[in-house]
Amino acid sequence: MSPPRVTLRPGREKSLRQRHPWVFSGAIASVAGTPRAGDTVTLHASGGEFLASAAWSPASNIRARVWSFDPAEVVGAALFRARVESAVRARDGLLEAQHTGCRLVHAESDGLPGFIADRYDEVLVVQLLTAGAEAWRNELIEALCDASGCSAAYERSDADVRELEGLAPRKGVMRGSPPEQLSFLEGGLRYRVDIAQGQKSGFYLDQRPNRSRVRALAGGRDVLDGFCYSGGFTCAALAGGARSVLAIDSSAAALALARENVTANRLDSARVDWRDADVFAELRRLRDAGATFDLIVLDPPKLAPTARHAEKAARAYKDANLLALKLLRPGGLLATFSCSGGVSAELFQKILAGAALDARVGATVIGRFGPSADHPVALSFPEGDYLKGLLLRRGA
Repeated sequence: MSPPRVTLRPGREKSLRQRHPWVFSGAIASVAGTPRAGDTVTLHASGGEFLASAAWSPASNIRARVWSFDPAEVVGAALFRARVESAVRARDGLLEAQHTGCRLVHAESDGLPGFIADRYDEVLVVQLLTAGAEAWRNELIEALCDASGCSAAYERSDADVRELEGLAPRKGVMRGSPPEQLSFLEGGLRYRVDIAQGQKSGFYLDQRPNRSRVRALAGGRDVLDGFCYSGGFTCAALAGGARSVLAIDSSAAALALARENVTANRLDSARVDWRDADVFAELRRLRDAGATFDLIVLDPPKLAPTARHAEKAARAYKDANLLALKLLRPGGLLATFSCSGGVSAELFQKILAGAALDARVGATVIGRFGPSADHPVALSFPEGDYLKGLLLRRGA
């Protein structure tokens, strides 16, 4: 039986010809058949030409996500196994004695929209975020366990995007018995991970090279780690010889885990001041108190998931970075990040320029940050380029 056929409006096939994997509801002219959520459909130009095979998502504004642009390729278990194996092999060189945490599958950029898988030591943490990934759940997990050699897997399909797909949130053990105390190595430091309640899959693996950079810069400096979460940048700064670290987060549970990470790595906890507070409010309080620092790290949560949230997010980014620049000593460094897909690297730099202007300080860009190599970005899918950052030096 042929899959349901989706025909696009005239002129709306351009993005698919450029291998972009999304089709929005407004681009669709007609649907022949009655596809259900997660079913495979074929996408056709208005003239009838085959464009791609895709997963159907009737509840989402992104109505179809492409599995394959090859008309001869059959969407099924064999295809998904090949895609998963290819993704895992591509990370082979990233898992070594000093690094036992890695993203193994990165959704669209690995040809598997909605499927994300992280590895922490010998445990997999999986997210199935779209109707298509949900429909092939068993096949994807079986292929992932086989390709990785891991027998334990935990599901964290509880992100807000599931609601947009018409899917209920779900989390819990999928395979085996993940240990209650899960940890992994990064650059010789051991981090505990809360895979059940932590952000995303439990840790921000994409920041690995940026933690390494902060570690190299931290020696002898007084550091402020804003939005510190479970202490990744705090531990990196301490390991790099920071004189002191003020670590701020609004989550008591995250701060408790951060303290455990400092202790587990036998770092000097006396050099850390933990602050359970709203970061924006605390930055203002520190400014009013005349506090200053040599190195500030700002890694806030996602403030603009889409472009329509960019204006509101821009105000928040500007506010935080303006305050941070005022708190920097002359010659001090600001490592500042945005993980918001709705804020481009160009816009982020403009926001920081405005923050420096309003703070009445000079600042120069001396470095740029991006995600680790296990978070690739397909050239045809710029939306995957979500993590960006700048290293600024405050003028004298």
